[in-house]
Amino acid sequence: MTGVLLSLGHGYSAAELAKILIPQGWVIHGTTRSDDKADKMRDAGVIPHVSPETAPEEWAQATHLLISAGPDEEGDPMLRAYGPFIQQIAPQLDWAGYLSTTGVYGDHDGDWVDEDTALTPSTRRGKWRVAAEAEWQAIDNLPLHIFRLAGIYGPGRGPFSKVRAGTARRIIKPGQVFSRIHVEDIAQVLAASIARPDPGAVYNLCDNDPAPPQDVIGHAAELLGLPLPPEEPFETADMTPMARSFYAESKRVRNDKIKTDLGVELKYPTYREGLADLLAREESEAQS
Repeated sequence: MTGVLLSLGHGYSAAELAKILIPQGWVIHGTTRSDDKADKMRDAGVIPHVSPETAPEEWAQATHLLISAGPDEEGDPMLRAYGPFIQQIAPQLDWAGYLSTTGVYGDHDGDWVDEDTALTPSTRRGKWRVAAEAEWQAIDNLPLHIFRLAGIYGPGRGPFSKVRAGTARRIIKPGQVFSRIHVEDIAQVLAASIARPDPGAVYNLCDNDPAPPQDVIGHAAELLGLPLPPEEPFETADMTPMARSFYAESKRVRNDKIKTDLGVELKYPTYREGLADLLAREESEAQS
């Protein structure tokens, strides 16, 4: 199966999906706001478009649509920019995917949530996401799939550099747990959904092991053979408002649906496998 994917807000996760699709013969058009990122996209085989004000003619050939850009207080930026065009091509699309976040569920004091859990976000960004999901769901004839992503990590987004530099911290907030997902597992879920469309479906993307953030930092230090970073109580830790906001919600996210409905077997079922792989890659690159 091949097609033409229009990737709006082509970023970290979309770039990983492109690594799967392009060798299969897909054509991918991606938008970015950066000339530097456009160069990297071109090197990866993606046709870059730097913040076009209107939809280029070649976008009309799209068979698939992926939206990765996050919303703001005014709504979804891609719908503001290209709403009429998206409504126009919606009936011809075989698949559309919107990358949302598990932040739409809000705080559950460490309890489990799944795709049927009510959306009760407690942060401003979570509320923006709920509104953006609704905006995309309201488009007639759009074969929409919503993917609610947990915390993303992967190559270039691991904890090792901070642990090595001595700047990593183990912030302790009793009862706090996060779910997370390796970027390669995001890509394989998206590819599986493209191969098995189910318009209207919603999927949680996370691994099998929600864990306290200090455990992840501690495990990274152990892998490096370095001392555990010091513990800091959340209440007195010096943190940016953005960093502190992530601790406003604690929940464990279920991922059964990507396994039962899409047949996905996670490459990195917990952060332990994921961190071991990241470290192996870093060491291999350092030796090459």
